[in-house]
This record gives sequence, structure tokens and C-alpha cells, in this order.
Amino acid sequence: MIESKLGECVFTRSEIEKRVQEVAAEINQDYRGKRPLVISILRGAIFFTVDLIRSLTIPFDLDFMALSNYKTGFKKVEIEKDVDEEVADRDVIIVEDIIDTGLTLNYLTRVMEKRFPSSVVACTFLDCPDRRFIEVPIHYSCFKIPDIYVVGYGLDFRGDFRNLMEIYTLYDPSGRSTQILKQMGKGVPR
Repeated sequence: MIESKLGECVFTRSEIEKRVQEVAAEINQDYRGKRPLVISILRGAIFFTVDLIRSLTIPFDLDFMALSNYKTGFKKVEIEKDVDEEVADRDVIIVEDIIDTGLTLNYLTRVMEKRFPSSVVACTFLDCPDRRFIEVPIHYSCFKIPDIYVVGYGLDFRGDFRNLMEIYTLYDPSGRSTQILKQMGKGVPR
């Protein structure tokens, strides 16, 4: 069983800052002359969203959505808090903390498309393609990660570690996470 303590550092604060600024620069270029609606998916994406919008030089509107995931033999996503802004005829950027299975992003994209936006794109802090059930287009991504459980920078484990400014694995007594990180050339002990 995974113990509730930190393992190794996957991404340092400086790596995160650099990569978020690079993604913001891409968005600034792609949306020059436009005013996109940035939708942050609560709660996990809040750290990423704040840092991302601080680096945007284009005008934008900001809104939030909160979702619930229920596992009853299959994963079901429901909206807990919807956006307040009008989506029709807007360029929408959905900001996620992590895209793994693709189920949540697929659901969000379908919901947004029913509201007739000009465009809908996904921007994620972490992309975990090894866990993908449904292929979904991701337009902006800070980092790709393998199938390991990570915390920090908005990502939590049972409510803990969300406030960390770096990304860590959880302690894994099997050593699997450490082996995967070594293959990536990563892993900085805390």
C-alpha cells in the first residue's frame, strides 16, 4: 500500500516556472488579436492556472468549473460548478492539472461544443498518455509523465500535498516509481 509520504522530486519549481512561461508564450502567439475564455478546472488546476495567466500578455476572460468523478463500475463525470461566462462564439481554453484517461477532457469538450464556441482547446500541466482510455487532442502541455502517482502544484493525495511548489512521487516501497524516474533521467531526493 502506498504510504502517505513523499518520494522523489519529479519537477523542480524552476523547471515548472520555465515550462509554464513557454506554454504561455505559445498561447500568446496563437491568440494574438483574440480574447479567449480560459476555464480552469477546480481544484487541481488552480496553481497552474494562476501561474499561466500571470504570463499571458493577451486579453482573456477567466472562469472556473468543478467536476465530480464517480466510479460505479465505470467512470462518470458530472458538473458541480459550471462556468458563469457565455461560451458561444468564444475561443475556449480548458486548463487541466493532469490529463490521464482522457475521460474528463472528452466529457468537457463535448459539453463545451454543445454551447457553440468558436474553438475549444486543452491546456494541461501534466499529460499521462500511458493511462489513456480515450484519445483526446491536447494543444498545450507542460510535461509528459509516465504512469506514476504524483503530487504537488495542485495535485493531491487524499487532500494532502496540494500546496507543494514542486511535483513529487509518493513514497513507493516497491521502487517502481524510482526505476521509472531513473529511465526518464529524473528523481531528486527530497
